[in-house]
Amino acid sequence: MRSMRFGLIALAASTLIAPSLSLANEGVKHEERPRRFNWSFAGFLGRYDQAQLRRGFKIYREVCSSCHSIKLLAFRNLGEPGGTAFSQHEVVEIAASYKIKDGPNVGGDMFERPGRPSDRFPPPFANEQAARAALGGGYPPDMSVLAKARGYSRGFPTFLLDGLPGLVYQEAGADYIASLLQGYQDAPKGMTLSDGQYYNIYMPGRRLGMIPPLSDGAVTYDDKTPQTVEQYAQDISAFLMWSAEPHLDQRKSIGRGVVGFLIVFAGLLYFVKRRIWASVRH
Repeated sequence: MRSMRFGLIALAASTLIAPSLSLANEGVKHEERPRRFNWSFAGFLGRYDQAQLRRGFKIYREVCSSCHSIKLLAFRNLGEPGGTAFSQHEVVEIAASYKIKDGPNVGGDMFERPGRPSDRFPPPFANEQAARAALGGGYPPDMSVLAKARGYSRGFPTFLLDGLPGLVYQEAGADYIASLLQGYQDAPKGMTLSDGQYYNIYMPGRRLGMIPPLSDGAVTYDDKTPQTVEQYAQDISAFLMWSAEPHLDQRKSIGRGVVGFLIVFAGLLYFVKRRIWASVRH
């Protein structure tokens, strides 16, 4: 009976292991796990780096906005505290540099006008069909909440903690985007890419339909920050994290206040309990 039990276990194990060995022998590769970066907004005490957000906005404006929309972000959001915090004058100038389709006018026609702070960022294409026609069939995703929509599993046991809000690891999306932008490589021998595809070690399937968007020196910074692909990738990822969660600083500030209140309240309850029950015989 015991030998039969061991035989069944061995058979089951071989059934599970054999496909894995077969895939390994065929050279099948999965995407690399994204790198971990040091973000200013990480952790319980983290806050956005205003200078980094401004650099990230510049990258979006000069590079990403030609293909990707960010339709949930309004120009006025750029002037809110806890983010890029542009002045009101700067927000007005940025908004006015965009053309917004509006109308109809008294003649029933649509027209274009300079943007206002209350407007949202206009998309680069009129509709999905126009985007696909211009980009060879590809449809670039909207970037408004991309840093929250993208992520990866860190595996057991850390994934058990990743779901706890505000406690452990909420930078998966930013890490993934920053890694992906630096993950372009030459395709290995024996791997054929279709037209318009690029090899990226962090993309599922390692095939990506986006041309490498960043190169050293492509965007000029006004400060002395290095103008490298690695720096660009981190700056745009931080900006997209802010776009997806613009009130993160305020939320964490409120959270710290609540935790402090609970600590003080727990201490008061303890001393009140001691005071009430001190004279009671047990």
